[in-house]
Amino acid sequence: MQMYNGMTNRQRAQVLVEALPYIQKYNGKIVVVKYGGNAMINEELKHDVMRDMVLMSLIGVKMVLVHGGGPEISSMLKRVGKETEFVDGLRVTDEETSEIVQMVLAGKINKSLVAKLDNLGGRAMGICGMDGGLIKAQMIDPKLGYVGKINSVNPQPILDLLEKGYIPVVSTIGCDETGHVYNINADTAAAKLAVALHAEKLILLTDVRGLLRDPKDEDTLIPEVGLSQVPGLVKDGVIQGGMIPK
Repeated sequence: MQMYNGMTNRQRAQVLVEALPYIQKYNGKIVVVKYGGNAMINEELKHDVMRDMVLMSLIGVKMVLVHGGGPEISSMLKRVGKETEFVDGLRVTDEETSEIVQMVLAGKINKSLVAKLDNLGGRAMGICGMDGGLIKAQMIDPKLGYVGKINSVNPQPILDLLEKGYIPVVSTIGCDETGHVYNINADTAAAKLAVALHAEKLILLTDVRGLLRDPKDEDTLIPEVGLSQVPGLVKDGVIQGGMIPK
């Protein structure tokens, strides 16, 4: 999409002709996009991603944006003097950290993405997993604190927004039956939401090419991984950190 504005009319027409089969395939279908991590820091990249989300919505694709915000959460924790600890790619979340996660994800980041989409001509609505019983969760492990495992997903709030023509922007915090708030890994939440929505496609956006056999060498990209290969890749350290939940 970045090159489109610099094209001749003939080149634009050719792009549209080539895109037409994909537009027809995904028209009226739900596509879930998970956006987070370091890919959210670059403002130019954020602008391009939000613009493409709006474009896809305008041509009839039902877009759902699920976002994380790890770097901004870490930055806020640092500002208040709290250390960040990760276990298997998941942030250890005590009660104070849980409150900060809620403020950053459901507040600052969510609303900034909604505003960006609206400014680019889209119609966006921000919600979090606590709204409308969207995500019900429970504690994964006491050593992780208020990090949640998803028990159930109620897709109706998102379906209602899609029906009205909105792009739902979902921050991944959930709660249990007693109202305790949990930080939910955004990759996991996006996958669960995609299943509940019967989405045509789930796209995980990141700032690296993908799964690399050598993290320092992008030429070692592993283009396809079977489920049976995953345990061995984790054991060998090829899949580590934030790639484990993915």
